[in-house]
This record gives sequence, structure tokens and C-alpha cells, in this order.
Amino acid sequence: MIKVLTDTTIYIKDGKIADHGEPLVIEKGCYAVPGFIDEHTHGGYGIDVMDTDYEGLRNLTNKLPGEGVTAFLPTTMTASLKKIREAIDNTLKVKNHNDNNEVVGAEIIGLHLEGPFINKKYKGAQAENYILTPDSEIMKELIKHSHNNIKKVTYAPELDNKFEFIKCLTNNNIIPSVGHSDGTFSQIEIAVEKGLSSVTHFHNGQSPHHHREPGVVTAGFVFDELGVEIICDGIHLHKDTIKAVYKIKGREKIILITDSMEAKGLKDGEYKLGGQKVIKLGNEARLEDTTLAGSCLTMIDAVKNIIKFTGCTLEDAVTMASTNPARNLNILHRKGSLDKGKDCDIVILDNKYNIVKTLCKGKVVF
Repeated sequence: MIKVLTDTTIYIKDGKIADHGEPLVIEKGCYAVPGFIDEHTHGGYGIDVMDTDYEGLRNLTNKLPGEGVTAFLPTTMTASLKKIREAIDNTLKVKNHNDNNEVVGAEIIGLHLEGPFINKKYKGAQAENYILTPDSEIMKELIKHSHNNIKKVTYAPELDNKFEFIKCLTNNNIIPSVGHSDGTFSQIEIAVEKGLSSVTHFHNGQSPHHHREPGVVTAGFVFDELGVEIICDGIHLHKDTIKAVYKIKGREKIILITDSMEAKGLKDGEYKLGGQKVIKLGNEARLEDTTLAGSCLTMIDAVKNIIKFTGCTLEDAVTMASTNPARNLNILHRKGSLDKGKDCDIVILDNKYNIVKTLCKGKVVF
């Protein structure tokens, strides 16, 4: 079980949690938790991953620690392959500077490609004219273009007729995640046998649970092999639906995400998501046809909400926001807990779970 520390001292050496070194005092009434990892975000604070703006994405790495995020996957949208390649290039440029400590902030672990290999029926806020049938040759080219930095791909398994696409993903250690999919229970069951391991924004943009026609949602509940992303804002999912997901899947199989877009942290108004016009009103972001278009959720609010909606502990919530994504992304050996030897990615919370301080690799960045 993950540990949340209070009234103690953590030692930092060379950016790692250590036995001895620079002291970080955790006062009584405050909590030290491992930094959150957002494996599904399109941006925020005026920044859109698809803008392919170096300074913008670099600024995003500086902004995210303010909500407790110390590592993340910039997430692309369905767009032209040229535009996706440009987004990959920009992400790698910032990532390389980040890895060389030229950027101090949340670490870019790699990329999450949400589309373009999805089902038009459940396109949601994705651009329909750029949707493609799952194609392993195109995917191989994108993997090569990314220098093997694609970590997760959201796609529609029911369109992968010969399972060449999922084979391409698993052979390259990429997480196959079902999303924007009209898959039947049987189709998802076969995909699970082939290596499907994740459900993108569970319940949203996928065939629902129906008592005679079970779909992606039913499969997400049934198969232990499937971890599920949830957008815990009380908008994408009703709080009682979140309670049901928590009760059935349990804390080990839930990954808290934001699925946030550029309007997060900004005033109400007109913004964009992957080139499409989006209207932000309060905590909601929608296309002109009222389709939900990403979120304005922060990770710290996702943590607070899951506690409020389900009655789970802070330890449980942090497991879903940090440990589970670290395990999912195969970086649990260096992130996702406060064990000695791991990166000193730490969030200090007060007794109301507000962020007091965030450290990325031992440096105070918020």
C-alpha cells in the first residue's frame, strides 16, 4: 500500500529520495504524496499540444506542478498525419530539453496518441475528416518518427480486423487503449486476449453497458486486465457512476486523468481543441453542438473529487493519480511512490488537500 507521509523529514540527494541529504520537512498537519502523473492531457493555461508551439509546451511543463502534476503524456488529437508528426516533433524537442534539465517542471514521459484510428460513431470532439482505419504500417511510421516515444494509443479495436494494429502496439511496448469505439463485448474480449490493457476515459465516447447488447463499458467492468481512465469532474461522469466504478474496479485498476484542454485555468470564452472551436463556461468545455470537448479539470481537483464522491482515503486517491499511471507506463521503478531511490517528485498538501509545494526531481517548482 502506498504511504502518505506526515510530521517527518524526507532527504533529497541528486534529485532522488535518499537516506541522507538536503532535508525536506513535512510539518504536522501536512501530507507528502508522490507527484501525480497525467497520462491524458491535451493542454491547459492557453496551451494546446496540437499547436506545436515549443514555448507553449515548455510553459505547460512549468504550469502543471501547480496542480500537483510532476510527469505527463502530452496527448494528440485526430488530425492530419502531418499535423500529428509536427506535434510529435515539438513534444520530443521539449522532452529532450527536459531530460537535459534545461526545462524545470513536469517531466514529459512520452506521447499519448488519441486517434486518428477511431470509430466515427463515437468521435466525440475528434475531427471526423481525419479519422483513419487502424493501419499498422502508418502506426509503424509514427513510432519510428517518434523515436519510440509513443507510450499509449487510443483506438477502436473493432476496426482492427486482422489484429495487426494491436500486434504492432504490443510489439513496441505501447499501451493499447480502447476509446472512441463502438466495440461489442465479444470484440473487446478478443482484443483483451491480444493484449488490450486500458480503457480511455471510461464511459465517455464508447459503446455503453446495455443489458442485452453489452459494449465497451461492460467489458471495462468485467475484465481485470483492463485498467480504466476516468475524468473525475462530476461532469463527464455522475458522482454515483464514479462510485460504481470505484466499487467494481477498485483503486488498483483506476487511473485518474484530466483530459484537459487549453481553456483550463482561464476565464470563460472561446478556445480551441485540436483546431476545433470550443466554448468554456464554468468548468465545462463544449463544441458548438454542445459535445463535451475535453475538460477544464486539474489533477488536484480529480484527487479531491474521487475522495468526495467515493469516500476513499487520500492513499487510495494518490494510488489512482500516481502509482497506477507509473505502473501502467512502466516507470514505477522511479516514480509513483515515496520509496528511497526514486525521483524526488513530491507534492505537499495541507489538511484540506490544497497544494502547498511541489517538487520535481528535488527542485521546488511550485
